[in-house]
Amino acid sequence: MKITNFSSAFLDQLTQEAEQSNRFRQHRNIHLNYQDSCQRLFNAIGMDSYIRPHRHLLDPKTECLIAVRGLMTLVTFDEGGRVVECIQFGARMQGGTVPVSVGVELPPSVWHTVIADVPGAILFEVKTGPFNPAQAKEWAVWAPDEGTPEAQKYFTELRVMLANRI
Repeated sequence: MKITNFSSAFLDQLTQEAEQSNRFRQHRNIHLNYQDSCQRLFNAIGMDSYIRPHRHLLDPKTECLIAVRGLMTLVTFDEGGRVVECIQFGARMQGGTVPVSVGVELPPSVWHTVIADVPGAILFEVKTGPFNPAQAKEWAVWAPDEGTPEAQKYFTELRVMLANRI
């Protein structure tokens, strides 16, 4: 088995792909296939990337999110879509600023989204396998679909709320 090096060039390439994506994010699986017992991936998230709030109750597995680069905010919601908590986390920033948390671990029942607070934010995600794409996420009915005008309005409102909270 060979050693895989996740270099700065690897992360730079992933960030570049996210910037060019119409969703403003790009992931790269590290696991070999969906049957692997440990699902691992890098996810570069741009500041304009709206990740529709969701949870993982259909295939109940804990999700661990660790910041590799940048600064992000995890936003959790109650069943009705009201914000419950905002947790800012990140990797060392230029100028030596270090957030309180470097990552979070979420139970499957928690409605959540992640918002990039700075350009070039990258997560490392870990979840128990195997992975079933048909049951990966349960989308919040109170949150608009990606790519819609309603989603842009909702995302803007989340950003304003975060600016007032953090």
